[in-house]
Formats: sequence, C-alpha cells, structure tokens
Amino acid sequence: MSEALKELGDHIAQALPGVVSRTEMRLGELMLEASADKVIALLTFLRDDQKCLFKQLIDICGVDWPEREKRFDVVYNLLSLKNNQRIRVKVATDETTPVPSAAPVFSSAGWFERETYDLYGVWFSDHPDLRRILTDYGFEGHPLRKDFPLTGFVELRWDDVQKRVVYEPVKLAQEFRRFDFLSPWEGAPQVLPGDEKAQEKAAAPAPAPAKAN
Repeated sequence: MSEALKELGDHIAQALPGVVSRTEMRLGELMLEASADKVIALLTFLRDDQKCLFKQLIDICGVDWPEREKRFDVVYNLLSLKNNQRIRVKVATDETTPVPSAAPVFSSAGWFERETYDLYGVWFSDHPDLRRILTDYGFEGHPLRKDFPLTGFVELRWDDVQKRVVYEPVKLAQEFRRFDFLSPWEGAPQVLPGDEKAQEKAAAPAPAPAKAN
C-alpha cells in the first residue's frame, strides 16, 4: 500500500506542476502540501482524476503553530472508496489570510469549515454560511488556539431573578492549583499517622540470623 501511495504522489505532482509544493510519506500515509490559492485546483483534481477518485471529504481540521509566521495548518482528509486509499492535504495560512472554501468541490466542506473557523479563527472566503457552529452566541475568541486561556473569557449561568441566561466575566474562586506530583508519603511536610511505626522499625536492630544445628 505504501508503494502504491508513493506512486500516486508522483503521479499527482507530475500532473499538477506548480500546484503541489511538497509530497511526503509519513506513517504509511500520503500527504500533500499546497498554497491556499492552489488548494481548490488540487482538491478538484483529487476528486476527478481516474487514478485518484477521492470522492469523499472525511474531515477538515486545523493545527495551531503559534511560533510560525503562518501559524495555522488547514488539513483536508480524503477517502477513495474506489481505490481503497486515503490522502491528506495541508495548507498553511495566518490569522488574516483567507483560504478558499472547498464547499463547491465537496458539499460536506461547509460544516467542517465552519468548525475550523469557530475553533481556530481561520477564515474561508466564498463560504455560503460561515458562522460559528459549536460555541454559543456572542462567544469571544477561538478555543483551540494555543494562546486561548483555559478558563475562557466569559461564563454563563441561569439567573433565577431575571429568568434568563446571563453572561459574566470569568471569576476564579481560587488560583489554579500547583502540584509537585510527589506522593503524599514523600512530599507531605507533616507527620502522617502511622509514620512513627515505620521510623521505630527502621531504628530497631535487625534480628540475629538463626544458627544452623
């Protein structure tokens, strides 16, 4: 299977010069990289070419690399039932540069792109209905970005007086706990019940070995 995928990668790269910027085999899977302005041409080819026939878009997801100039990878996972093969396409983008929507090529892309936008903030141009899909109305930020705070920005609760849900800034009842990951028997400064028995046993002289008759 790996050899067949490698040959397929060579076929795609030769058929689309200037579109595929990189092909790679990793963990037995074929991965292609393309720029945002070329991804629709690549996805269309992968769907229609007789050696590919990747008719199903399984998922679109994001990866956040905050240290990179183009901090996001948009990852497309495709499946060919005809050839029993899978392929992965990656596109790098930043916080302001949109990626063309794949909805005209795969109808399922609309939902996946909404999720990627909601959780990472990646903008998909020409999307028919790009809005949040998992977070609530009025949500601020994108929760799968690595710089998003663990607590979020706002919390909601039911107000029994107003008879409605209200949004309030997050208030922490206590600071995050810091653990030293030591066992309580090794890290606790106080003497725990029963410790004195272990100390007495350690201080007692060892019994003399029995003599053989």
